[in-house]
Amino acid sequence: MLSNYRKLTGRQKKYISLLLKILVFALATWYIAVKVSDKSNIEKFKTLVAGLEQHSVVWTLVLIVVLMLVNWLLEVVKWQYLASKLERISFWRAFQSVFCGLTWAIFTPNRIGEYGGRVLFLQPQHRAKGAVAMGVGLFAQLVLTSVAGSLSIAWFICKFLSTPLTVQFGVWLLAIIYAGGFVILYFNVKWIDLLVGKIKFLKRIKPFFEVLEHYSMPELRIVLLNSLARFVIFTSQYIILMKLTLPELPLLSMVLMIFILFFVQAALPTLDIFDFSVRSFVASNLYSYITTQEIAVMAIVSCIWFVNLILPAIFGSIFVFKINFFGDTNS
Repeated sequence: MLSNYRKLTGRQKKYISLLLKILVFALATWYIAVKVSDKSNIEKFKTLVAGLEQHSVVWTLVLIVVLMLVNWLLEVVKWQYLASKLERISFWRAFQSVFCGLTWAIFTPNRIGEYGGRVLFLQPQHRAKGAVAMGVGLFAQLVLTSVAGSLSIAWFICKFLSTPLTVQFGVWLLAIIYAGGFVILYFNVKWIDLLVGKIKFLKRIKPFFEVLEHYSMPELRIVLLNSLARFVIFTSQYIILMKLTLPELPLLSMVLMIFILFFVQAALPTLDIFDFSVRSFVASNLYSYITTQEIAVMAIVSCIWFVNLILPAIFGSIFVFKINFFGDTNS
């Protein structure tokens, strides 16, 4: 296959590159159009704003969109920082690659397309290592989700489910061990490189994982702090909308259930474009313990899903045409 690729002329590569770009753009546009035109989504959104003061709704939604932009700009900074171990990329190139990755992510399982959409902006020789470097940033985000989520699940079980003290102790112990394990592994991420080297059928790809050796403890702390800022931002989005529509909800319970929602989202394999249904189902069941306004909760989840994933994906689709698939042409 590689030899056949080498036989392609520059013009043929350009045509194939253009066709791939058009295919990605068409798939993303189709999926987005299907979901945006879904009447159930529109009805949920109407439920959210019904009965509220119009100016409050408008300014709240503006704030949610601004927070979304700040959130993804932080991700751009993080990606530029992680990629610097491989090659120096400008903020603008990092910006394009992150938003292009979001477009690819919406129609691929577990956002796997985000890797391709992002690393294709790197030089071909750095792309495989770039995917591993990107994984460090995603793992930092997962650490926060896992720590907050596991401890919140322990709280939920002890508060809302009838369990004896011995079971509660066991649940908290498991949650702490689980959370601690993620933190330890993150700050020793180079262990993954060592593990890959010890597994026979993975030895071929070990060179790609060597980039993990280049991230020092202080650098990993910087990446984790960036991820924490993002975690605070998208948690705040939920809090702002919930306080607007359901002000009677107790703040602590509201926040801890948001953490559980994030945890479940990270654990379940799904497509971004269908993710709103999973989020809505989980959220409505969780929040049924503290409110009867389940439809309002589903509307909030759908709104944030649209702002945080669909809007950036629409914007990112224009950068699909900036990808150089083969790296050796001007495509």
